[in-house]
Amino acid sequence: MSSSARLLKTALSLIPTHGFTRAALAESVLALPASSQHTAPLSDTAVSALFGEGDDARRTLINAWLAEGISQMGNTPRSARQLEQSSPRPSIGDILHQRLRYNEQALQYLPEAFACLATPSSAMSIMLTPLDPVPAVKHAVKIADEACYVSGDESLQLSWYARRAALAGIYTAAELHQLASPQTAHAFLDSLLASSSNLHHSVAEVGLFGGYVMKSWQGIIRSSGVF
Repeated sequence: MSSSARLLKTALSLIPTHGFTRAALAESVLALPASSQHTAPLSDTAVSALFGEGDDARRTLINAWLAEGISQMGNTPRSARQLEQSSPRPSIGDILHQRLRYNEQALQYLPEAFACLATPSSAMSIMLTPLDPVPAVKHAVKIADEACYVSGDESLQLSWYARRAALAGIYTAAELHQLASPQTAHAFLDSLLASSSNLHHSVAEVGLFGGYVMKSWQGIIRSSGVF
């Protein structure tokens, strides 16, 4: 593992206290094992050299955190009922619930993190497109795709796309709800999964799905007061 990758991984453990900030990246060297620890945080110049200038460094950290969340979905424990039935895989519901639990460590910082990802890097792009929808859609699709993979979903052809679009829509709605009402997020997710056939039809078209996810992210970002 390269030094930058090692520091980035260490910085993930600082997100609950430092948020998705350059400071978390700078102080990652202080959280290394004793044999590798530094006596002072990285300089701003070093953070830029290792992780990117300005908000690009924050985007590097946010994307690493999102990737770790995807990775942990593969470790979803099976429910007691599944163990009794010797089911080899967790259910879609269990997997999405675990992904919501992953958010809990950084919940207060997520609106600003999503705003950072959705804000184009260049000034010209910001003038033309204040919010970029691509990161929002990628985030939702990756979670839906991993949930299907981990659960063993074997949908084919058009059903493959429709299934993932529906699950991405369900998860995005649950994530938005989680930011507004963390205590009821899991119950809300269950209610969406129970009525997923309706959502399946409403977001199956790619264009409609993309617009739905982006509107959800806009709601998340605006609720935080970032914009």
